[in-house]
Amino acid sequence: MKIPLARSWITESDADCLSKAVRSNRLALGPWTERFEERLAEYVGVRYAIAVSSGTSALHLIVRALGIGPGDEVITTPFSFIASTNCILFERAVPVFADIDPVTLCIDPEAVDRAITPRTKAVLAVDVFGRPADWPALEAIAGRRGVELIDDSAEALGSDLAGRRCGSFGRAGVFGFYPNKQITTGEGGAVVTDDEELASLCRSMANQGRSPENQWLQHIRLGYNYRIDEMSAALGCSQLARIDRIVAARAEVAAWYEDALEGIDRLLLPARSFDGQMSWFVYVVRLSEDHSKEDRDAILRGLTDRGIGCGDYFQPIHLQPFLREELGTGPGLCPITESVGERTIALPFYVGLTKSDVACVADAVRDLLRGKGARR
Repeated sequence: MKIPLARSWITESDADCLSKAVRSNRLALGPWTERFEERLAEYVGVRYAIAVSSGTSALHLIVRALGIGPGDEVITTPFSFIASTNCILFERAVPVFADIDPVTLCIDPEAVDRAITPRTKAVLAVDVFGRPADWPALEAIAGRRGVELIDDSAEALGSDLAGRRCGSFGRAGVFGFYPNKQITTGEGGAVVTDDEELASLCRSMANQGRSPENQWLQHIRLGYNYRIDEMSAALGCSQLARIDRIVAARAEVAAWYEDALEGIDRLLLPARSFDGQMSWFVYVVRLSEDHSKEDRDAILRGLTDRGIGCGDYFQPIHLQPFLREELGTGPGLCPITESVGERTIALPFYVGLTKSDVACVADAVRDLLRGKGARR
């Protein structure tokens, strides 16, 4: 690819921290992990952070810590990475899909309210592409209906809504630190919460069910090896130290795209207006509703042929083969998600992308939309 879809921003400072962690000979359960957790909790504005092996494992820990189990329903979005549904299935609970808002692409609070039944145990909402979900509305619904609220902020480190950081809403939240995220630890994630008991449970389960006192080989509950290693935590510390620069740099790239793509006929740009700050995860545009999935796929092929990385973020979860077989879901369940999912195009997006790169991508999109890659 001349212009890849994503790329991590790794500096000499990052490499130096990694080297220090390796040379310490303490490669797990050490001071880098503690430091990363403390700094992450402080940044998000919560009391506790538990660094783990992935955002998926963080979600699983929360679901299990909340006592969600077989037969319980968890309302969630079908427009997300599949982990936000898989973590429910891990505990043999039932994902219930509520459709999305056609502008924000986050779960629609009114659809959530309609989907709640006596079996509903929790709502798991996602800050899609870094855009905060409507947390005030979701918190009001969860409080009124007596259900738990989980903040899947895996894509939104640095975003805030009305001055409150994403990840700090609901009973607990998660972040993911995969290489295409705002900061990376290679693989990795974290649980964040103000709930001391939930934090203690998650920390224990992430470490093979050991007691809170971390007594060697004393296991008081079922647990998992969801630990993060010291090298990953060291990289996380270094990256988190420049999170404000990262958020600002990604916002600049998003602004370049908005200028370069504005006015292209039949192309919908991400909605930006809300009371808060957007920490961009990816830059996803959509073809207008008079285009088909085939048109979108032709654009993707055309971009790829030109050496431009791209993707179809996201394919509806309820239409994934495994989920259709497991849950019996199918077309028509969430029509807004299905329509959006057929027309999305994720464009190259990362710190280090230049203004001329963005112009090149925009020119290719414009050219393909004129008829060289899509039916009109």
